[in-house]
Amino acid sequence: MIHEDEVKALDEKVTKRRAFLKSAGFTGLGLAAAGLTAGKLGAFDNSPVGKALGIKTPTVKADEDLDIPILNFALNLEYLEAEFYCISALGQRLSYFVPDLTGSGAFGETTGGSKVDFTVPYNTAFTAQITEITKELAYHEIAHVVLLRDALGNSVVAKPAINLAALGIGFASLAEFLTLARAFEDTGMSAYNGAAPLITSKAYLAVAAEIALTEANHSGLLRYLCALRSVFVSKVDDLDILPPPAGTSYANVTSPHALAVSRTTSQVLSIVYGNSTAGTASGGFYPNGMNGVITTV
Repeated sequence: MIHEDEVKALDEKVTKRRAFLKSAGFTGLGLAAAGLTAGKLGAFDNSPVGKALGIKTPTVKADEDLDIPILNFALNLEYLEAEFYCISALGQRLSYFVPDLTGSGAFGETTGGSKVDFTVPYNTAFTAQITEITKELAYHEIAHVVLLRDALGNSVVAKPAINLAALGIGFASLAEFLTLARAFEDTGMSAYNGAAPLITSKAYLAVAAEIALTEANHSGLLRYLCALRSVFVSKVDDLDILPPPAGTSYANVTSPHALAVSRTTSQVLSIVYGNSTAGTASGGFYPNGMNGVITTV
């Protein structure tokens, strides 16, 4: 059951985020959206940049016009993470907390998943801790969805259809939950890391960095919990760095400079679609594909 004080706490977090957006100058998004629309002249259609981002035609004319598509790409991922935590930790769909999930592109329902029983036999203290931790993760991801939707304004994409049962795991036990949550967080963090150099607006970049740092906190926590509970996880791709006991690293960083893993949008789409074939535009957790401009492997 969702308690009133939990919902109130979430409302306070969202209010603070909205206040930050206004102070950071996000009220100018209308002009950015207008520039994006005016710039769809296909300048990237045959360029390496356009192909690397998986941009559909017609496309944008300049680098700065990519900011909104990149934020919408991030929002698609946040929709997935938020749905996962909402149902697994709180027993509700994202729409319970964010009633309006419409925007450009086709809105889709979320299917699959269920509330997870986090009970650890003979350990009531840890059961209470993991239950609270998962709720906090859910509230963070809900707040990220609200933040990005507010930032994008009239340029926001709708929540696409999401299938949480794409892998057939994630909800039957704490171990399954940790397996899927770890994969989501490590992938999401690498997506922000890969997209950051492409964002030209300092205001957008600041918010994206804040979200990425939160995702990094989630990643570190979940990797530690995998080690603590001896949960063996598998690689999502060749870039994946596994936590103990499957791997040897508690942090999702590369050698020798201890830098966070970075993935291109195409690499991220390959993971969430479950298919790395060039041209893939749907599948896996997104049965009808993502919404927006960046949608294709």
